[in-house]
Amino acid sequence: MLSKLFSREPDTRVFFATDIHGSETCWRKFLNSGKHYEANIMILGGDMTGKALVPIVEEGPGRWHATLLENRREFESEDEVEEFEDSVKRRGYYPFRTDPDEMGELESDEEMRNELFYKEMLGTIERWMRMADEKLEGTDIECFVSPGNDDQFEVDEIIANAKRVRLAEGKVVEFGDFQMVSTGWSNRTPWDTYREEDEEDLAVRLKKMTDQVTAPPERTIYNFHCPPYGSGLDDAPELTEDLRPKHGGRSIVPVGSTAVRDAIKEGQPALALHGHIHEAKGNTRIGRTLCINPGSSYEQGQLLGAVVNLDGGKKVKRFVLTSG
Repeated sequence: MLSKLFSREPDTRVFFATDIHGSETCWRKFLNSGKHYEANIMILGGDMTGKALVPIVEEGPGRWHATLLENRREFESEDEVEEFEDSVKRRGYYPFRTDPDEMGELESDEEMRNELFYKEMLGTIERWMRMADEKLEGTDIECFVSPGNDDQFEVDEIIANAKRVRLAEGKVVEFGDFQMVSTGWSNRTPWDTYREEDEEDLAVRLKKMTDQVTAPPERTIYNFHCPPYGSGLDDAPELTEDLRPKHGGRSIVPVGSTAVRDAIKEGQPALALHGHIHEAKGNTRIGRTLCINPGSSYEQGQLLGAVVNLDGGKKVKRFVLTSG
C-alpha cells in the first residue's frame, strides 16, 4: 500500500506517533518506524510517560504475587516474574519488586509512593533515550520528541541530553526546508495534568511560537498535542462529575482547543499533528491545513501512526494512517 501511495520519491517523509504512555513495546516500535516506513523524520507527540506502578511482592523463596488490572497473579519462578514484568511494561506501567514490609510502608505513605513512581518514570525515560541513541546511531534519521500534558517537566531535560533525539517543546526546529513548532500543552482537562492552561493563556503560548516561524505556510508544521476544537479529532465521551462516561460512552462531545483551532486557521501550515484524544483517530482539513490525529492503542502494545510525504506544495496530498 505504501509503495503505491508513495511511488514518487518524496522530499521529506515523516512518521508521526503519539500518546504511548510508557509502553515499552510502542517505544521500541517507534524507534524502528523510520527504517520500516523509509521515513527520514520521526516525530513523537506528547504523553510518553506511564501512569502507575505495579508492585511484585516476594512472599518467600521462589514465590511472588502481583495484581494487574484487578487480577491477582502468583509466580513460582524467575522466568514467570520476568514474563510478567515484560507484560506490565508493554501496557505502559512500571513494575518493581518489593517485599511485604516495604509494601506496607508504601501503602501508608503517599510521599514514598510518589518518590518511587518519580524514580521509575524518569529512569525509564533515561533508558529510552539510551536506546534511541544506540538505534539511530549511524543513520540519517532525525528524531524529535515533545512531551505532553501528562508528562512531568523533568522529562524535558532528559530528552534534551540525548544525542540522537531532539527536544521539540516550545521552539522552532528545522529539517530540510521545513520548520516545525511543537508543544504538549493543552486546554483544561478534568484531570488537572502538568501542562494545561486556560484557552487565553494557551493562545498566547502558541502565538509566541508561531511568530518565530520564518518558513512559508507550505513548509510549516504545527505539532500541537491538543487537537483543534470541533475538528472531529477531539471527539471524546462526555463525562459525569465523577469522571465516568455518560450514557455508557455513547454521548460524544468535542474537547479540543479553540486556541489551537484559531492558530491553525491563522497560520495555515501545510500539516498539523495532534494526539491527546486516543479514540479520535482520523484526519481533516482546516483550510489548506491537513490535520491528523493517529489515535493511540498503547495498552495493547499497538503503535498507531501516520506517514506523511512533504513536497512543499500548497497542500499535503500523500499520507496514510498506520497500525503495527
